Amino acid sequence: MGAHGGPNIESDATVTTYSNEKYGVHTFLSSGTFTTMFPVKCDILVVAGGGGAGGMGGGGGGAGGMQELSSQVISAGEYTITVGAGGSGGGTGYTMGSKGNDSQFGSLTASVGGGLGGEVYRTTSLELTGSGGSGGGYGKGGNSGTPGSGTAGQGNDGGTSAGGTGTSAAGGGGGAGAVGGNGAAWENAGDGGAGKTNSWRTGASVTYAGGGGGGTNTTNAALRGLGGSGGGGNAALNDVLSEDGDANTGGGGGGGAWIGDYRPGSDGGSGIVVIRLGAV
Repeated sequence: MGAHGGPNIESDATVTTYSNEKYGVHTFLSSGTFTTMFPVKCDILVVAGGGGAGGMGGGGGGAGGMQELSSQVISAGEYTITVGAGGSGGGTGYTMGSKGNDSQFGSLTASVGGGLGGEVYRTTSLELTGSGGSGGGYGKGGNSGTPGSGTAGQGNDGGTSAGGTGTSAAGGGGGAGAVGGNGAAWENAGDGGAGKTNSWRTGASVTYAGGGGGGTNTTNAALRGLGGSGGGGNAALNDVLSEDGDANTGGGGGGGAWIGDYRPGSDGGSGIVVIRLGAV
């Protein structure tokens, strides 16, 4: 079958073609191997798992790192492909999320998992937040602080809270295309940062790696943090659950709610690896 598959190239991926079979695409939605019997030129998209959000007014999860490597010539051999899982969201206490897991194409490159969403600040330094592919958002609370930082070339920083008032809301997680929004006073949470588009999988633009929305303390849907484009999850309200990042986008999880049922933070979305082989 030439460069797209058959005995010369084998993989555990789903193999598709487009543009009259000009491009052959190996899409990994889970970890596996990619084997080629000869050197090939390809484009490689590697998106890591998104970060989990903080519970009970915690920050939004940062998006998984996103890398686009065009016109790569890879040698003959077997390559281990790792698709990172999303991080877990925090519970209903003063809990932060967990960092997303890295995605990797052999030893060629690794994208860093999304940063965790921070905890609520109360009387001690519980406002921890996480760095990653994109940084997690800073938790709701009375102080402002430094959110998680993104990795250069893979993502952006998370958002912080306004500080100075007990009614400030959490920051959103960073996305591959933009920083996370800052939480403001009176429970106006930051949105997740926007993701980035890529068309290598199907020829049509798909958006990946959006940040999760920041958590807050409100029943007003207009004030909760919304997930960034590219699979970021919306934050909770006190009567509505937060949303996980979308699977195989690397989107960050949405932050939990502070009052009512004390909603937990949500999980980040898993990553993806796409290998696009050129014309035969």
